[in-house]
Amino acid sequence: MHEAMLYEKLGEQRVRCNTCQWRCIINPGRFGVCRTYRNQGGTLYNLNYASVSSLAADPIEKKPLFHFFPGSLALSLGSWGCNFHCLDCQNWEISCLETTRSCHTQRQVLPEEAVAMAKGHRCAGIAWTYNEPSLWFEYTLDSARLAKKNNLYTVYVTNGYLSPEALDAIGPYLDVWRVDIKGFADSLYRSLARINDWRGILKVARRAKDRWRMHVEVVTNIIPTMNDDDKQLRGIAGWIREELGKLTPWHVTRFYPNYNLTHLPPTPLTTLEHACDIGRETGLKFVYLGNVPGHQSESTFCYSCGKPVVERVGYQVKVVGLAGSRCRSCGAELNFRTSEGKEE
Repeated sequence: MHEAMLYEKLGEQRVRCNTCQWRCIINPGRFGVCRTYRNQGGTLYNLNYASVSSLAADPIEKKPLFHFFPGSLALSLGSWGCNFHCLDCQNWEISCLETTRSCHTQRQVLPEEAVAMAKGHRCAGIAWTYNEPSLWFEYTLDSARLAKKNNLYTVYVTNGYLSPEALDAIGPYLDVWRVDIKGFADSLYRSLARINDWRGILKVARRAKDRWRMHVEVVTNIIPTMNDDDKQLRGIAGWIREELGKLTPWHVTRFYPNYNLTHLPPTPLTTLEHACDIGRETGLKFVYLGNVPGHQSESTFCYSCGKPVVERVGYQVKVVGLAGSRCRSCGAELNFRTSEGKEE
């Protein structure tokens, strides 16, 4: 166990966890919503520190991230649990503790080991992914600090529910905020993820970009009958354009039946292409169609001159027209980050 960084003592041994936007008030001997922060005798502990469920040297495009170090590898680590309870969870085996706690391994990877692994596998950085990174926030913070000292980039693949103060604590050491925007309606977040107040996700994403100058990319998994209506799609696209900027990549990805939504069909290709059209009509310059290998929208084309910049087929990547963050042909700014995780 590792003492939590962000919590308040409330008296009578109760505590308030401030790691994520739930801000759980936790009685002695009890857990927060995530079931990975526990109050033990009036002190809040994280049970996940350095406890790894999943580890791989992944292409950065798998996150998905298309405008950040294209073609590089990221040492990708996941732990256990989640502070959401999504019906479509793709990694429920590690995220849903009520069904997986008995299956936990005791594999420990300390921050120093993670950095050494990243270097040993010729990774350009480290990503905390597979499950929600806030579930082992103290570990990711310690690891991010060490990674930056070793010239490695750092990535959060997140549902975006981190508290502003947690974001500010890790902000100096985090390069990327790859955030899910699951929909754009109260009813969607309540029914899909059991979240009532989802607008804080939008505020924290903007804070990541504006205050900490993180590279931000947005993913929306398009689920038939749930978030595939024009109103929600236009809401997401419009918010990205207005709050994050028209050069922010938006990935609209294909849903496949999983976990508690096995009764729904995979997203039709026509629905995904319609979502891409909505994004472009709204003014976004980079809309990508995901989970459909080989689709032409995987590649990046310059919005100004139309020439290819990065060609992608699955995770095979070829940079063909990029000069720093700009189009090599016409000089248009394309919002890429490359060496040392900084804008060229």
